[in-house]
Amino acid sequence: MSHITRCYRRDRIDLLHPARIPQGLSAGGEWGGAALLAVEHADSDKRGRAGSYPQLGVPLGMLLSSGVIALMTGVISPGEAFVEWGWRVPFLLSVVLVGVGYWVRRSVEDTPVFKEIQVESAKRKAPILVLFKRHLPLVIVAALIFAGNNASGYMTTGGFVTKYATTDGVGFSQTDVLLAITFGSFVWLVSTAVSGYLADRIGRVRTYVCGFVILIATAFPLFWLIDTGSLALMYLALGIFSIGLGLSYGPQAALYVELFPASIRFSGVAISYALGAVIGGAFAPTIAQALLQATGTTASVSIYLVGMSVISLVAVSLVKDRKGIDLSVGNEAEQSRGVWRGGK
Repeated sequence: MSHITRCYRRDRIDLLHPARIPQGLSAGGEWGGAALLAVEHADSDKRGRAGSYPQLGVPLGMLLSSGVIALMTGVISPGEAFVEWGWRVPFLLSVVLVGVGYWVRRSVEDTPVFKEIQVESAKRKAPILVLFKRHLPLVIVAALIFAGNNASGYMTTGGFVTKYATTDGVGFSQTDVLLAITFGSFVWLVSTAVSGYLADRIGRVRTYVCGFVILIATAFPLFWLIDTGSLALMYLALGIFSIGLGLSYGPQAALYVELFPASIRFSGVAISYALGAVIGGAFAPTIAQALLQATGTTASVSIYLVGMSVISLVAVSLVKDRKGIDLSVGNEAEQSRGVWRGGK
């Protein structure tokens, strides 16, 4: 969490940003298991809603972290005192989440599909080899679907908005910006939950399209409204932007799980998520800062965000919405075909 205020300090940037790559790869494995547990356990007409539950972790985590750090910067000096020791308080509080994660791991049961795969595992080849041999284009497209949301999300979670709004001529206090990001995280949380219901009603792909359209439409106004120096307009900017984040994130678990055949599903879901996190978010704050320094205007950053969202919009438009497909091992033949829009 300390990276919110320190990720642009020259003495730490070289170590922090390469660390985002293993962070993204690790998150893929963790998230993949959670996505399968949620979606495969759910009724076929409620998978979007069930799949949105693991997605709530990111905006909820951002809400808690930015809120606690805002509290700390409000209590102590946001300068050297916070950099030297203040950030350690919320960092240590995160130990509680380790206990919660351990309890969840010990409490859940394997999904019915996973139990079927265990029975059949002796007859099957290594799933990762099969995945890359037969489904590599799908992995790449699935990763690109996530990249636009991840790049946009890192504008807030990666600290770029915090730095820009406080030190690049806008003039907000760090506490005010963090509170605005906390508000945006709350909107992201709510819109992610709503997107799960939408994914079951109108489909995963249509929900995604709505989210990416909002992200594209708000990429320029996000910084225009921040540049006004009005705190209320910054809240408005982050709020609307976060609606797009939620709608383009909530359906992800259901979409991914329904795209891949049962025997290689975990590998496909986890690797696609990890690659999307690396492509979209690993260097997004660095790229945004470099663009700002090179051009002197946030228009270049907005163009970058629009470009990433357009790539994801095109990617999600390439796949079929397979809402309600039978996810069992016995239905792998159907699961392996009919993935691409316009194909059989």
